[in-house]
Amino acid sequence: MEFNHYIRMNDSSTPTTNSRNSFRHQPFGKVLEWNKTPDGLSGSSDFANFKLTVFETGIVRVQASRFESFESNPYSVVVQPKSIDFGLEEFQDKLILSTGILRVEINLQSFSLAFFDQNGKLLNQDDSFGVAWIGSEVTAYKKLQQNEKFIGLGEKTGNLNRFGNAYTHWNTDYFAYGVGDDPLYLSIPFYLGAHNQGHYGIFLDNTHKSLFNFGASNNRFASFSAEDGDMDYYFFHYPSISEIITAYTWLTGRMQMPPMWALGFQQCRYSYYPESEVYAVAQAFRDKKMPADVIYLDIHHMEAYKVFTFDGEKFSNPKAMISRLKEKGFKVVVILDPGIKTEESYSPYREGLAQGLFVNYPDGQTYEAQVWPGWCAFPDFTNPATRSWWEEKMAFYTQAGVDGFWTDMNEPASWGQCTPNLLEFDFDGEKASHRKARNVFGMQMARSTQAGASKQNPEKRPFVLTRSGFAGIQRFAAAWTGDNVASEEHMLAGIRLVNSLGMSGVSFAGYDVGGFAGEASKGLFARWMSIAAFSPLYRAHSMINTKDAEPWAFGEEVEEISRNYLNFRYSLLPTLYSAFYQSTQNGLPLAASLAIHYPQDETIYQSAFQNEYLFCATFLVAPIESFREISKVYLPQGEWYYLYTDQKHQGGQIIYQDSPLNYLPAYVQAGKIFAQQSPTQHTGMAPDSTLILHLYRGSTGSTYIHYEDAGEGLDYLDGEFLSREIQYEPENGSLKIEKAKGQKSSQYAQIRLFFHGFESLNPQVNGTKQDLKSTDFAFLDKLTEFDPLPDQVHPYFQIKQLPYIEFAHTAAELEIKGLN
Repeated sequence: MEFNHYIRMNDSSTPTTNSRNSFRHQPFGKVLEWNKTPDGLSGSSDFANFKLTVFETGIVRVQASRFESFESNPYSVVVQPKSIDFGLEEFQDKLILSTGILRVEINLQSFSLAFFDQNGKLLNQDDSFGVAWIGSEVTAYKKLQQNEKFIGLGEKTGNLNRFGNAYTHWNTDYFAYGVGDDPLYLSIPFYLGAHNQGHYGIFLDNTHKSLFNFGASNNRFASFSAEDGDMDYYFFHYPSISEIITAYTWLTGRMQMPPMWALGFQQCRYSYYPESEVYAVAQAFRDKKMPADVIYLDIHHMEAYKVFTFDGEKFSNPKAMISRLKEKGFKVVVILDPGIKTEESYSPYREGLAQGLFVNYPDGQTYEAQVWPGWCAFPDFTNPATRSWWEEKMAFYTQAGVDGFWTDMNEPASWGQCTPNLLEFDFDGEKASHRKARNVFGMQMARSTQAGASKQNPEKRPFVLTRSGFAGIQRFAAAWTGDNVASEEHMLAGIRLVNSLGMSGVSFAGYDVGGFAGEASKGLFARWMSIAAFSPLYRAHSMINTKDAEPWAFGEEVEEISRNYLNFRYSLLPTLYSAFYQSTQNGLPLAASLAIHYPQDETIYQSAFQNEYLFCATFLVAPIESFREISKVYLPQGEWYYLYTDQKHQGGQIIYQDSPLNYLPAYVQAGKIFAQQSPTQHTGMAPDSTLILHLYRGSTGSTYIHYEDAGEGLDYLDGEFLSREIQYEPENGSLKIEKAKGQKSSQYAQIRLFFHGFESLNPQVNGTKQDLKSTDFAFLDKLTEFDPLPDQVHPYFQIKQLPYIEFAHTAAELEIKGLN
């Protein structure tokens, strides 16, 4: 039908609805006019406008507004719609928009939507309320599907399956939060739904405070709402949840390749000072042969807690101190807080005030609130001029040799925790209140910090760690889960938080090992160190006025357990680094909840098993409390090898696993491949020249993509890398190592290939028979028996006479046959 634009508003900002009814439910109403557009569909009722945009074959954007023009968030979505062929059919009371894998039915009587897959299975359907308003609050109501589960939603506490609960997105400074408290520091309004008919994803692209209700206090619908702004969401459907996450990160961006050192162990405390204590901690790591790469400087490195300063008494020569730490193989990360002390003698304040770079009241007066330095002004990071200024100011640190940056207190936090909503932000020229800008403030601070690090050190890869953020934060920073507590419950809750962040595009995430608030017991710290070895970010952090919390501070047993898992982590760097690179390409998490790969398996959602996850697509990690000597572990479908002994288990069952403190339950999926190297004391130290490959026999094969580059710098973007696909084909009894891609030579001159679970081997490499060797192999070293009483003896696991071959690691294609 022909579309003639229908003017419904008295002006550009006031709806025609009766103001006396403005706080009652106001539905979108009957669609009166519509038209097909080059990338979708638009139309209107007598109250509101709508627009549907086909972004990709499996992505449709849905917008609804009471106003003539649609609002947009300039910070999260980084791509434009692709040119996608789609169909549009008109029926009496509905329209059907269809792509190759998705069909959307639009009810013209109420502007309610239903989403189907290509086979006609219902994925998601609006309740009859559709999209509606109550005052300025806008809500989309969705019918609850049978057996529907809701997962993801970013940094949210609670269970893996979020059904029956509601969650608020409003970035909040929450010291020592409870394991069920909400909201926390970081908001990502993207979730995944799975039920008997299929699965889908929804991303609400509205930066105001929002509420997601997954059937809390009602049995009729799930809903998501924003307190103001437009209804603006993206609906995703692809054949697998992994593909939906890949699509979401195509839309909002993916992380950049981090420097290799950021994958190593990072030691932090609030705070290490003076510089003699920093040296002592660094030297202790080296003296005790405990691998580590990073030491953090918290707020006590500053003069009176003022950013872009060093305390001249505690750190008399920071450049020399940092240089000495680099000689020991350490990188230095400093904390950056956004509060700029309102002190006339303080140049960042004078500059920001003179250039109009701070957040203001509507009358132009600078907003001030109290944080660590006292009364502070706050840079408006939604202002491009402020971001440029911040980038320049970072030269203060980079000239001293600082390697990485930790953006904290960037919700923004202040004493009193009640930032006035009338504050005004630039919002990249659009102008916005605190209500709209708060959730992106931390993200834009991280963006400015990353850009500043790149500008000041263009030959290096930036590393930024942030506490606060919004959808798309993965482009700028890694994230950690804030001020957690030294408790068993928090240890496990942190795993769910990191796994949920991974489902929401943030691949590089972690938690404070040992807990920030309070003091960990010996057992808790040892278990936490072992679990975190299987975390993307491996950082320990403790609070001021608590006992020392370095790995050696808990006694000899904990020190050795920590050293074992540190060494294991560093030996896994080839696998870990390759997985990071793959995540920059596909957006998939390194720590992946089982719900990504087994969404219809009811057992994985049980409280006993919801913390389990796959690490680097190979290891099944089953985290448990430190006091459990025997644990229940659920193994999904397939076959699984106990990491430390090669004991083989059939999947689809619950097993009981001995869980001594020095052995975290971990398994390798049959058919998988992973790589190791000799452990080093830090990532700047070269391993020996042997790349160790572990191949696990299975009925289903797999592909491992091995990736190397310089570990620093940007030359890999110009081809200075090595990548090669290693494919296990059990049906052919072969392992194929494809010809190396890229311009870089491997740092490993030879390959040692271990065979796990194989019964008959006659290996040949490119047709040449190989000598089959064997050795007793252990992933972890034996602990010293400090107290050699019979009931104190620690278990020690070896894989007896594990067969292996060794051959030259050439760049040419290699094929290993005779693997049965």
